[in-house]
Amino acid sequence: MSRINTTLRSKKILIDQFAHQGLKTLALLSASFIFLIGSVILVKGLTPFLTDNDGLGRVGLIPFITGNVWLIDPTFQSSLYSVGFLIITTLYIVFLSLLISFPVGVLTALFIAKIAPKKLAECFRSVVEILASIPSIIYGLFGAGFILKIVYQMSQLVGVQSKGGNSVLSTVIILALMTIPTITTVSEVAIRSVDQRLIEGSLALGASFTQTNFKVVLTAAKSGIFTAAILGVGRALGEATAVSLVAGGRRSGLSFDLLDTTATLTTTMLEGMKESQGLDYNIRFSVGMVLLVVILITNFLLNLIKRKVGKIHVK
Repeated sequence: MSRINTTLRSKKILIDQFAHQGLKTLALLSASFIFLIGSVILVKGLTPFLTDNDGLGRVGLIPFITGNVWLIDPTFQSSLYSVGFLIITTLYIVFLSLLISFPVGVLTALFIAKIAPKKLAECFRSVVEILASIPSIIYGLFGAGFILKIVYQMSQLVGVQSKGGNSVLSTVIILALMTIPTITTVSEVAIRSVDQRLIEGSLALGASFTQTNFKVVLTAAKSGIFTAAILGVGRALGEATAVSLVAGGRRSGLSFDLLDTTATLTTTMLEGMKESQGLDYNIRFSVGMVLLVVILITNFLLNLIKRKVGKIHVK
């Protein structure tokens, strides 16, 4: 009997070790993709700054980062690439879209999690999940076929030329529509995780349901809600297909006019991927390298704010 127990114990230990090594291998494999992707982007992205680009000349790193013009001479005798204005417009558009999507997403999540009847909540939850799964190209087609017309008609009413509706406003609306499902889903999970005793205590002290939801529930779930905002920002920063259909493809100068055309780092990368080699091809990887840095810095700052927000206790 003792020998049987020893054998079973040995088999369990062997299975545990095998499972441990298998899971460790999968985790390392998953983590390796970030290094693989980063390496490819880095190698290709640095090429325009380190070589003469087949006689076209070396691209200056500082002018590339700080400039406000993205022009390509059709004769390919000279090229001028810079993304300084694209960095600013990208952050500007993402910020404006978050001003719309964040309150809408959080309040929708609050309604689904704490206010709506069970069947209605399940219905809304399914709708949000469907919206989250819609491909970005569909959002882009919706923007091109509907949002652009609305913006163009609105611009005509105020006497402003909006170039067919392609504008900052159209881009902001599309990004807001795309990020609302993400913010809603994550925020709902955070809200439903709030300890029921906090809610009952607030109600017992005489607070109304509305006061409890806004002052207790949302405050207690603030860390998770802020995580939803971070994920929404990440989605907006990385979107290219839908944005390229409504932005207008601006190539120079900063413009904060809501009805003026615009461009982002991602749309510039997407719209120029027509070659398979050469400077015009490699410079897209340089833009991707800048985008990765922007995303890393943005996430770092948002997580820093999140940690500070998380230290604020419910009063």
